[in-house]
Order: sequence, then structure tokens, then C-alpha cells
Amino acid sequence: MSYVPGATQLLVEPTVAAFFRNCHGDWRSERRYYTIKSGETQEVVSDISIRFLERESPELQQLAALHGLPDTIPLVCGTQVTWESTYLKKAARKPASGSTVFGVRGDILYRDRGFATPKPITADFHFRDPHTMVLKTAYDNSSFEEEIRLIGDRTRTRQTIISRAGEEQVIGQYLEQRC
Repeated sequence: MSYVPGATQLLVEPTVAAFFRNCHGDWRSERRYYTIKSGETQEVVSDISIRFLERESPELQQLAALHGLPDTIPLVCGTQVTWESTYLKKAARKPASGSTVFGVRGDILYRDRGFATPKPITADFHFRDPHTMVLKTAYDNSSFEEEIRLIGDRTRTRQTIISRAGEEQVIGQYLEQRC
């Protein structure tokens, strides 16, 4: 089966490219995770660096290969996100660091790893408006619904709802400021 861009793709791809370009840069993320059943909260502070990736970048070519996508239909654009996180509670974990690559084609977001898995995953996404991206991901009996919203040039918010076996388990809320 050959790949033919549809009308939705033609509208989504310029929007996602502009959104990713607007996210490019260094951010400080303050977030809180709420575990619904236990009422426990976990606070995390992260330094995040987001780099916009053009269509021909080696990172996107590697990501496409990881997902088994044909060379003839490249990913349109993407980002590479690196982070260093510090957990703020007494029994906190050691600082964590890492990176992930995101790439887009049509209304599918390809990742080199998931939130809770080192395996490559995909997410469906759409835009509520040009400044608000909504993602839905599912794997290993878990689902993740995330909204990322740009507020001006220096602020963004994120909210993630993590569900397992159809039941909401964790809510993550993030306030991110451009450095």
C-alpha cells in the first residue's frame, strides 16, 4: 500500500512544525504527580532542553528506521528532548536524566521510547488550537493522555492522565518556564 498525504495531514503538519519550533529552547519544569487512590504526591523539578529537528536530520532518519518506516516517506519534523530531573520529597529517588526523540508524519507522533518503556512507541495527536497539542498513547495495558499548551513565548503547561486497565491512576501537572 502506498502512502498518500490526506487533507488532515496537510493541515496538521505545518501546525506541528510551528508548535515544535515554538517549544525549541531550554525550559525549567516544575511538576507534581498525584496518585489518585493513595492521595500521594511526588514533586519533581527538571531542566529540559528541546531541540527542533528538520526533516533530514540524522535523528529523524534513525527514528524512522527504528519504526520500520520506508525511506521514501520521511518524518516531517521532530524534536529531541533531554532532561535532568530532581525529586523533591524525603524518600526521593536519585536525580534522573535522559533523552527522547519525537518525529511526526501525518497525525502520528513517533517516539524512540515511551513514558514507561524503552521500546519505540507511537501516539495519536491533534491540535485543540495552534497552541494546544493533545496526545494519546497506549501500550502494556496502560494509556496516557497528555495536553501541552503554549502560553505566550515563555510559558507552557502540561497535564498527563495515566490509566491502567481503563482506570485513572496518576495525574501529572506541569508548569514550564523558558530559561
